[in-house]
Amino acid sequence: MKTLKNRREFLKISAASALGMMVLSPLACKSGAGVDKKSFGVGLQLYTIRDAMAADAIGSLQKVSDMGYKYVELADYSNGMFYSYAPAEFKKIVNDMGMEILSSHTQVEAAGITIDNAAKMADDHAALGAKYCVQPWVEEVDRNIESYKRMIGDWNVVGSKMKDVGIQFGYHNHNFEFANIDGVIPYYDIFMPEMDADLITMEIDMYWVTKAGQDPVEMFEKYPGRFQLFHFKDMAEKSAPFYEVVKDDITSVGAGLIDFKRIYAARETAGMKHLFVEDDNQGNGKPFEAIEISINNLTNDILV
Repeated sequence: MKTLKNRREFLKISAASALGMMVLSPLACKSGAGVDKKSFGVGLQLYTIRDAMAADAIGSLQKVSDMGYKYVELADYSNGMFYSYAPAEFKKIVNDMGMEILSSHTQVEAAGITIDNAAKMADDHAALGAKYCVQPWVEEVDRNIESYKRMIGDWNVVGSKMKDVGIQFGYHNHNFEFANIDGVIPYYDIFMPEMDADLITMEIDMYWVTKAGQDPVEMFEKYPGRFQLFHFKDMAEKSAPFYEVVKDDITSVGAGLIDFKRIYAARETAGMKHLFVEDDNQGNGKPFEAIEISINNLTNDILV
């Protein structure tokens, strides 16, 4: 843990982001020579390649498509634009490459949101064609019981506005939601009971729940049907549960210690509809090599 803490980097996502996701087709064939990997419906959270997207969004998206990813979850929404493109324009760029936009990460800060702003956010994501919009992060200063309760109230409002335009709002966890605050475990004692299950689905990140000492399958059994979105990222090192956002050992899906086959086998209990790859560390300097390993492991082993 000392090595991890000495090298830690706190995950930062701008006030309006987006993700890359995957829909898993029940008809997907076993991977192999000549098999179209897109038939598996694997998606990518574009935060994984954020530097490449900032330098060359179109070229980066083409690489993602060429690898066989079918869906993307965005991570850059600001002032009504996605990666500096208008919603309809960015949608066309992605569609022309044979991919689809499934989801977008969009930050709702603790300071709150007005009804007008929530409606604007919903309209922009509807124009994008996204099926999901997800709250991805809570700032460290706001990780307390009072702020969590206030924010969840705002998220329920956003979820209602999203539902009006046919979009499902969601929440993406890290590990800090499982830290004990004076006998309260926020994820179980605040998030799950106070989030309207119809308005907010959970986007479960397998790396972070594992780092927090949680078992994803046990979570599915406790709250069946509430986890429509899966984030698959793997970990290279086993450690005691911890709650700081330290992520030095993230590795490609299937290259680490997490039993994704077991988790995937419980998808019906979870209520899973879509699954995507994410690597917060951008492949430790080799983002495209890392996501290629992930999709190969998924289509050759984990999903078959």
